[in-house]
Amino acid sequence: MMVLGRLVKKPPSPPGSCRGFWGWLNAVFNKVDYERIQAVGPDRAASEWLLRCGALVRFQGSPKWQQDYNGLPTGPLGKYKIEAINATDSCIMYRGFDYLDGLEHVTDIRLEKCMYIQDECLQRLSETNNLQKSLLQLKIISCGNVTDKGILALHKLTNLEYLYLSDLPGIRKKETTFHALQQALPKLELELDLE
Repeated sequence: MMVLGRLVKKPPSPPGSCRGFWGWLNAVFNKVDYERIQAVGPDRAASEWLLRCGALVRFQGSPKWQQDYNGLPTGPLGKYKIEAINATDSCIMYRGFDYLDGLEHVTDIRLEKCMYIQDECLQRLSETNNLQKSLLQLKIISCGNVTDKGILALHKLTNLEYLYLSDLPGIRKKETTFHALQQALPKLELELDLE
């Protein structure tokens, strides 16, 4: 005996409902907790934010990338200083960038496949006083919302020694943009992999 059931088709979800949920959740992950920064210090609070959003951090004096939120090292306030940030495939966004203000030792940042990184983020990054002094290397790869305006904003990172740009379709005026950036930062080594 064979029993045949009726196939019930699930109604389609409203367009963008799943994406809207993840966008909301990512916005929650990026909300700045100023009390937490005061309580644990800027490096610990920024580490928590970055790991919560899927990024990696490397502390001064350590060759190992920290990727486990629950495995963050403990110790006296201010013991661990962030030296490098790898935000590949992370959900960091503008609203969380206040976490960067207190970081004094970051020399290297990689922004790759970050869907929420846009011109305003790069502008905010370049206006962060501590990063203007400490940041030496920056890589921006496959961030579709970055345009010439965002790249030009990087001129405020006066100590930047190396900038790698790849797969950035929003950059339209390559020659003009890169010439202006090189003029503003004559010591900058600019490596491009753009079509």
